[in-house]
Amino acid sequence: MTQRDDNMAAGNTSRRLFYYNAGMLRQRRLRAILHAADYQLRLGLPGPEDAVAVWGRSPYAARGEAIAARRGSGLIRLEDAFLRSVHPGRMGSAPLGILIDPEGVHFDSATPSRIERMLAREPLDDGAVLQRARDGIARLRALNLSKYNNFDPTLAAPPPGYVLVIDQTKGDASVTHGGGSVAMFREMLAVARIENPGAPIVIKSHPETRAGLRAGHYDAQSGDANTTLCDAPISPWALLEGAIAVYTVSSQMGYEAILAGHKPRVFGQPFYAGWGLTQDENPVARRTRSLTRAQIFAVSHILAPSWYDPCRKRLCSFEEAVDQLDAEVRAWREDRQGYVMGGMSLWKRPHLRRFFGQHGPVRFSGTPDPKRPYLCWATRLPKVHAASAIRLEDGFLRSRGLGADLIPPLSLIRDPVGIYYDPTQPSKLEPLIAQELPAGGRLRAARLISQIRAAHLSKYNLGGATPELPPGYRILVPGQVEDDASIRLGAGEICTNAMLLAKVRAENPDAVILFKPHPDVEAGLRPGRLAESEALRYADAVLHKSDPIALIEAVDEVWTMTSTLGFEALLRGIPVTTTGAPFYAGWGLTHDLGAVPERRQTRIDLERLVHATLIAYPRYHDPVSGLPCPVEVALARLTDSPAPRPGPFNRTLAKCQGALASYAWIWRRQR
Repeated sequence: MTQRDDNMAAGNTSRRLFYYNAGMLRQRRLRAILHAADYQLRLGLPGPEDAVAVWGRSPYAARGEAIAARRGSGLIRLEDAFLRSVHPGRMGSAPLGILIDPEGVHFDSATPSRIERMLAREPLDDGAVLQRARDGIARLRALNLSKYNNFDPTLAAPPPGYVLVIDQTKGDASVTHGGGSVAMFREMLAVARIENPGAPIVIKSHPETRAGLRAGHYDAQSGDANTTLCDAPISPWALLEGAIAVYTVSSQMGYEAILAGHKPRVFGQPFYAGWGLTQDENPVARRTRSLTRAQIFAVSHILAPSWYDPCRKRLCSFEEAVDQLDAEVRAWREDRQGYVMGGMSLWKRPHLRRFFGQHGPVRFSGTPDPKRPYLCWATRLPKVHAASAIRLEDGFLRSRGLGADLIPPLSLIRDPVGIYYDPTQPSKLEPLIAQELPAGGRLRAARLISQIRAAHLSKYNLGGATPELPPGYRILVPGQVEDDASIRLGAGEICTNAMLLAKVRAENPDAVILFKPHPDVEAGLRPGRLAESEALRYADAVLHKSDPIALIEAVDEVWTMTSTLGFEALLRGIPVTTTGAPFYAGWGLTHDLGAVPERRQTRIDLERLVHATLIAYPRYHDPVSGLPCPVEVALARLTDSPAPRPGPFNRTLAKCQGALASYAWIWRRQR
């Protein structure tokens, strides 16, 4: 049943929602979610067909409750969903989803809430939804995602074998309305000690307590020699992994303990208690049904919340919300220390500040700073800094237009190991390709492949002509920039366009060979033009300024040294032969004539390659919202946005930069 159905069933046909809390005026994201859910926010006095919105059981809710009762209006309680943001709301982070509840509020055990009603009455037997729930649980654990996410997943938990006691903030509504009290926290710690004699006890502080926003029930003096207060930003999932028992009053982390395989001892009356998944000290008599983890998760995370996509400004699915949160959390985890950036052209710097500078300072310098990570453009990394630097490169769905035309990218690759186009050393990409797909990853990758094919997308999305092609068995040979790093490092013996064409003709004497020059070379932005007469010694046609995707879809095979056009051909099911060692070679998807690294032993399918290359490896930045985003948002921008037109200044600057490439100090001036 949808939220609209709930309102209709309650006799509330109006979508007008009145509010009397100044916080609703300040929280633009909250208003946006309600607007996307088709509510019309109003000030003034409601009628009997209208509803009043209040925030949970906050002290400010009483005003709205009184007006709703006096006017005979409906009452809707709002609360954060169970995946919220990087930081707590009190630190200014906007929510990713909310619970819109016309029946109650999930943490108030005095009366049933919408979540409780669904848990008690819905069949919860839809196989597809339950599989989504199982995949969702696995994804949250694998990605280290929780309600608040300003913790460091690299921090180690205490040695396994401890009893975990979960603290909450004093006076929180989830405690006072969930059957809890200050005395109950003292009792819980005492029971944990009695029931686990001799076992070390770890007390987990609440994130808001750790941030100094609200006091908790325990402090450093709460323990004894066998009790430790853990206020370090350790992943909740890591703490749950090492625990032998979990004790909670009503914390959401108690629910995550269920998802991690525990049966926690629960002293309060949270929404997840009473369904056979907890040991309840104070059971709720009306909850008698037994549920599985997947069933309760299906309600709490998939069916009940209203999730919001802040990039596309619409309601979205739980899976899309996880994609967005993962992008935002990844940006915070990687960027929070800030960067010193080297080897960055002047024109790139404003964009790089937007891309990487939301959580920490960005300074441009050729000299690393030991206090911050050193991020350097991969092709400009001095050997003296190679061991400690993080390499930066464009992603594989880059833009609508060339980087050499000074068009900024939507995707960038941040690689602390190596870089994907250099097969002489490992990169972060290779183990991502070799590992098994995560839960839900195959479906997501398959959907992405279909979307890319349908939208005819490529790395640069330049479009172009679609010439009439000669009949016969057609082989497309993409030209490359011959001084490009991917050629220098990965091409092997065949390292020029002429050599490649000669090899293709020698191996395929009767084929129709089509040569497509590289767009940077055609635009005069990079060196390496092959004379047409030389190309036609081996090729049947030279296709200038042609649409690369239209060509791929019209040929029978692609031969390449290391071009990403070979990857784009694989996306469309076209056979690919490589003479070098591009990142997609050596995994069983291509016919490889060159020497590929021996470490590429795993045989994979296309979905695994796509998940690693387009989902897990790059990062994406939405130019519209200014937020980190998942690949699907970048795909939408590339599909729907018009191609930027470089102005005369940009075009002139780009050509000057190409012509004066040897005078690197002009373009790499540090500050």
